[in-house]
Amino acid sequence: MKKIFQYIAVLLLIVITGSCTDKFNEINTDPDAYSTAPYTNILCYCLQNTAMNWGDDLSDLSTWAGFISKIQYPDNYHYISTDNFFGNKWLCTYTTVSDLNDIMTRSQSDTIGNKNMRNVCKVWKCFLVMMTTDCYGDIPYSEAWKATEGVLKTPYDSQKSVYMAIDSTLSAVADSWASGEGTDKLGPGDVMFSGSIKKWQRFCNSLRLRLAVRLVNVEPDKSKATVEKILNNSTTYPVIDNCDDNAYQRWDGTSTYYDRYYNDYLTRDDYGISEIFMNYLVNQKDPRRTVIAKVAASDGKYRGQYNGVNSISGSINQYSRMGAFYRENPKGFSPYYKACETYFAEAEAAMRGWNVPLTAEEAYDKGVTCSMTDNGLSVDSANVYLENKGKFDGTYSRLYHEWWTSLFKENIEAWSLYRRTGYPDEIHNSIVTYSDKKTVKQYPGEYCYYGTTHNDVPFRFPYPNNQELYNADNLKKVQNGIKDYCWGKKMYWDTRSDNEYY
Repeated sequence: MKKIFQYIAVLLLIVITGSCTDKFNEINTDPDAYSTAPYTNILCYCLQNTAMNWGDDLSDLSTWAGFISKIQYPDNYHYISTDNFFGNKWLCTYTTVSDLNDIMTRSQSDTIGNKNMRNVCKVWKCFLVMMTTDCYGDIPYSEAWKATEGVLKTPYDSQKSVYMAIDSTLSAVADSWASGEGTDKLGPGDVMFSGSIKKWQRFCNSLRLRLAVRLVNVEPDKSKATVEKILNNSTTYPVIDNCDDNAYQRWDGTSTYYDRYYNDYLTRDDYGISEIFMNYLVNQKDPRRTVIAKVAASDGKYRGQYNGVNSISGSINQYSRMGAFYRENPKGFSPYYKACETYFAEAEAAMRGWNVPLTAEEAYDKGVTCSMTDNGLSVDSANVYLENKGKFDGTYSRLYHEWWTSLFKENIEAWSLYRRTGYPDEIHNSIVTYSDKKTVKQYPGEYCYYGTTHNDVPFRFPYPNNQELYNADNLKKVQNGIKDYCWGKKMYWDTRSDNEYY
């Protein structure tokens, strides 16, 4: 009898299990749920993920750009960076682009038009990849995002080839939109430009302009042709030339969606304005100093901290902090492109004798005025500045210093401007002069990495740990010439002297 009950129990278990299995997928599938995420939702995630990772560059990039100096924990300023900093940015790019590729792959077979959504995805992919290659140099690109095809250890592309691919893609998108907008809407996921295709079109062409100017010392003919084509065809290729069209990621101002600098302000007090930047603003009598910086709490004076100092002496209250406009607004912004950059690029083109609509001085003045507007200052303030210390004198030094100042909080661009031009030269020159200051005991100005010294800020990010662990063979092929992870081999567009900068 006992065995009979055991057989019955086993039989019932088989029947019950079989019945459950047959209906499992049907029972556990919500008929009202999406089988895949809508394009606009994925786009929103891609934009937000970029801002969360690339818009949070206070700790290292702001110091490398010459804007900020650490007033607590200054050892980090000596470039003992962690993978949390540079590795997370790499991860953000490759995962975000994977999501953008998903939109572009799925939208190919849709019966409705997706011209605008596909173009936006291409532009954002180019933006991410350009930031990434400007920080790391050679990166996986042409064979990246092919895990489903069996490519798990991705070869690296030269930075030049990556730049050419970005240029080709942006040019194709620009021509696509020049022929007319698509009929599809971006939806609520466009937290960048609120669905304005015209603003996305301007951003696309502005990125082309940025790329062209970056290559001026290594691809001068290509750079010239691109700049002239864009700036002389404003109807076909509109750019960001008005502050209202600036490419800003604006923060919601709640919980995890605080502005990144405000998020730091809530719990920390690590950063002051650098001496290089503070001295420049004060010496120039630049009205932006009242917005960018606060006076020191100790005596009401503007005072920056030495760049590269090993340790802090005295009270941290003797140093200026960032102004409330930039650090104390939960609904602040992460800037990606400003109208002033367009005018400074045009000023440089005019100085080089290229055929552009404005003279160098006209473009320079517009760039400075736009920057004043970005900082909430009046046109009258800009005019007074331009009539005095900010007056254009026809030199690259004057142009690049103003360009640099306008990029405050846009740290990758400021760092890239310095690496391309050598300006502001105070970043490099301070290394020599600070070592002679008798009041500073521990050789500030020598840029260190685990005991080795260099006379310039880093040329690059270190490659992330996961590449060392899982893609080592391909990584080794592009590491020749890199020293101490951050120096040695420069970006391919960085033509500064190897003997002077090391």
